[in-house]
Amino acid sequence: MPIAGVQRIDHIAIAVRDIDAALAFYRDTLGIAPSEIKDVPTEGVRIAFLPMGGPDGSKIELIQPLDPANSIGRFIDKHGEGQHHICLAVADIDAALAQLQAEGVPVLDQTPRIAAEGRAVFIHPKGAHGVLVELVQPAE
Repeated sequence: MPIAGVQRIDHIAIAVRDIDAALAFYRDTLGIAPSEIKDVPTEGVRIAFLPMGGPDGSKIELIQPLDPANSIGRFIDKHGEGQHHICLAVADIDAALAQLQAEGVPVLDQTPRIAAEGRAVFIHPKGAHGVLVELVQPAE
């Protein structure tokens, strides 16, 4: 049964070593200006949001580890820079998580975590054909 309330692709996250260096391509070459660049200490990352398609459009999210030993730093060490995850916006993260758990989908979070844009859970790549998928209920 489909997860109720999946609304749209919220963002595609790309792990980078240096946001400023990555912006030389995304902003200066492609012309996609960041709407916000901020540190998220709870996740150990610096994030640049690059909006696409207007106010309700999707975003590219550049993620730079603040600590090379955290999960994003380890990802870059193992795989290099590149796509880290895709994120889908949902209407009710608690209901989505309960449904995933009831269906036995492997999740990395037993309760929603506080993310840069709201409350989120991650689906393990084993459950999504090799892709790390984040579900987020955007903050009001």
